[in-house]
Amino acid sequence: MNDSRGRMPPAHNEPVASYAQGTAGRAALIKALDEALAHQVEIGPIIGGREIRTGRTLQMRRPDDHARLLGICHLGGGAEAGAAIEAALAARHDWAATPWEERAAVFRRAAELIAGKYRYWLLAATMLGQSKTPHQAEIDAVCESADFLRFNPVFMEGIYADQPLSTQDEWNRLSYRPLEGFVFALSPFNFTSIAANLPTAPAMMGNVVVWKPASTALYSNWLLMKIYEEAGLPPGVINFLPGSGSAISEPIFAHRDFAGLHFTGSTKVFNSLWKLAADNLSSYRAYPRIVGETGGKDFIFLDPSADKKVAITAILRGAYEYQGQKCSAASRLYIPSSFGRDFIDELVAEIGSIPMGRVDNLTNFCGAVIDETAFDGMKPWIDRARHSPEASILAGGVCDKSMGYFIQPTLIGTTNPRYETMETELFGPILTSYVYDDKDMEAAYRLVDGTSPYALTGAIIANDRHAIVKALSAFRGSAGNLYVNDKPTGAVVGRQPFGGARGSGTNDKAGSPLNLLRWVSAQAIKENFNPPEDWRYPFMAP
Repeated sequence: MNDSRGRMPPAHNEPVASYAQGTAGRAALIKALDEALAHQVEIGPIIGGREIRTGRTLQMRRPDDHARLLGICHLGGGAEAGAAIEAALAARHDWAATPWEERAAVFRRAAELIAGKYRYWLLAATMLGQSKTPHQAEIDAVCESADFLRFNPVFMEGIYADQPLSTQDEWNRLSYRPLEGFVFALSPFNFTSIAANLPTAPAMMGNVVVWKPASTALYSNWLLMKIYEEAGLPPGVINFLPGSGSAISEPIFAHRDFAGLHFTGSTKVFNSLWKLAADNLSSYRAYPRIVGETGGKDFIFLDPSADKKVAITAILRGAYEYQGQKCSAASRLYIPSSFGRDFIDELVAEIGSIPMGRVDNLTNFCGAVIDETAFDGMKPWIDRARHSPEASILAGGVCDKSMGYFIQPTLIGTTNPRYETMETELFGPILTSYVYDDKDMEAAYRLVDGTSPYALTGAIIANDRHAIVKALSAFRGSAGNLYVNDKPTGAVVGRQPFGGARGSGTNDKAGSPLNLLRWVSAQAIKENFNPPEDWRYPFMAP
């Protein structure tokens, strides 16, 4: 046994490659895309270190070219969920007893595999399977995934080093142990990096995990699991379990050793899972930890002092990158009346110039929405706005699923600040704008804060410092992540811890120690070096 105290290597954010014309990275990416399209994959659940074939398969297809098959995935169900739980619990004792430095080393090694050996394969899997452009795939699948796996071990080291005060004759310590049982991780389709963080953050702290990936992100998520195995993750610590959410969740939440939920997805699903846990509360060994990042109805607020070019850039990137399929994407826009019609006309022209199409055409800014269900769910909102007396389609609005699930970047203008698309999360390339009366800024602030049940992200575009200070104060509870003169998306691990409150989740801030603290249980230990030998106190003397 090595009795030295380890220290994590310093963490750094992975540099973002440009994939510009003539770069070596662009050539390597094109090669990886060609290879991924030439060779279909067959994947399945990985339980206790063994990849299995159930015979119940799902075709993995490109959202931007749904005739193109990428491979098939074997799906798990209730029986496989039970097997995954048993595999996790079988691995629990040895993994919890593994020194924290050794656990950290697995994930630091995984970070380097992501940023190096598997960079272009992971990019290709994310681009083709989830319809991301090179830049969106790069900042997500490679950079943010590697960042989580580099920074979280440093945060873990800091947590373990945080100890209480002691005195000359009294030694006080905190022992941080994993939760009693297993953690259930449910990851979404839209960020490969979230799929990287949700199972690994609890595992890093000594927990064992059953991980259900989104059915529309199976290719990249399976590749992550293979990377963890190559990095040295012991069998059973993380169990990869694609399949029906309802079939898998039932045995998970019924098990007495269910210890925690790490979730990113819709508010509706999160609420249903929390209720399921509550219904089984009396049967659990301990109160489970519930950590969730859910919906958003994120805003961009233009102050009258805003730089208009800065505003337009923040709007286009914030609302339409990755087709608006980010929980942080802007979907409410507040424009001061003093800007006039010219600003809206310029904004409409810029939106109309956005190139959209297949993501392996590297000139495109937008790809397709994730699947037909998403497409069919968003189109009616556009159709209703087109015929509403309170709204109009100012830009975009064309929907076409003949080849891929394409929805043009769309701007809706409304005269009703509580029009349905100002209040409802749509999760697509649809932005609704409202022109507010900037003669009453306090009323405008109240409108932004009170329109939505969510509080995830928001952006303030302003040059006047006094106006920035007032808006920051007004929006203190409106967003878990608030941006000044920037788009409301793109949080970076270690720099902008991410999460929201109200209807947007538990605000446990992924990319910071706050999240990791949720996956440990602390025990306080007091050792007395000078124990008393008489039970009587001095005040008792006659």
